[in-house]
Amino acid sequence: MRNTAKLSTAVLAAGALAFGLTACGSGKDSASSDYSGPLVVAASPTPHAEILNFVEKNLAKKAGLDLQVKEFQDYIVPNTATEDGSVDANYFQNQPYLDDFNNKRGTHIVPVVTVHLEPLGLYSHKVKKVDALKSGATVAVPNDAVNEARALKLLAANGLITLKDGAGNEATPQDITKNPKNLKFKEVEAAQTARSLDDVDAAVVNGNYAISAGIKPAKDALVLESAKNSPYGNFLAVKKGNEKDPRVKKLAKLLTSPEVKKFIEDKYQGSVIPSF
Repeated sequence: MRNTAKLSTAVLAAGALAFGLTACGSGKDSASSDYSGPLVVAASPTPHAEILNFVEKNLAKKAGLDLQVKEFQDYIVPNTATEDGSVDANYFQNQPYLDDFNNKRGTHIVPVVTVHLEPLGLYSHKVKKVDALKSGATVAVPNDAVNEARALKLLAANGLITLKDGAGNEATPQDITKNPKNLKFKEVEAAQTARSLDDVDAAVVNGNYAISAGIKPAKDALVLESAKNSPYGNFLAVKKGNEKDPRVKKLAKLLTSPEVKKFIEDKYQGSVIPSF
């Protein structure tokens, strides 16, 4: 049986952390050396929770790991819940996002092992080719700092805009120096970008949210992020000090096993790419 709990963002905002402490009762503070009980991992539904559920169903028992997966729809609570011990680990993010999160929120989350890459893509319900975007078209982009910068760099790499020299992981539309199509940008939550496709001319969507919306990045994207030398691999993460947790070490080994690599390749057909 899958040990998965789906929690809405609204419920999370109202008290997910308290729920985590009282309901799962197995998260550990980083100062604790008691690593008994199930390993509770917070994850985005697709593909992270799907990959973890594959591990739970097919590999964990043989490895002596009691794995529980909790699904979260947003990019904030998995880290805050890991920080306060409501969950033991999380699997949903990349290094630039984590660096930005730790710096801004004072958390102490660290990566354990990188598992996969979800290429960011530009999608549209109104045009079939990127060249068909009209002057003045509105493009939705994620509103968090790292994913917005990543979206703008994708557009720049494909000649739609030019960013000023040195624009890095905090680039915003104000850093655009050339915009030949006079594109307009609508900043929305990353989870809403795919849903915004009917309201805008195009949207830059994170791979996990694209897949959740029934979009096939390898097939449907107008332009797709290159996987070569990408800093955006998604990893298993814990609060600093919990890297030595033997349950975490077991999960890290399972997540980078040949069985998981084959699962990712077979299920996602290039829309999610193993990074090991």
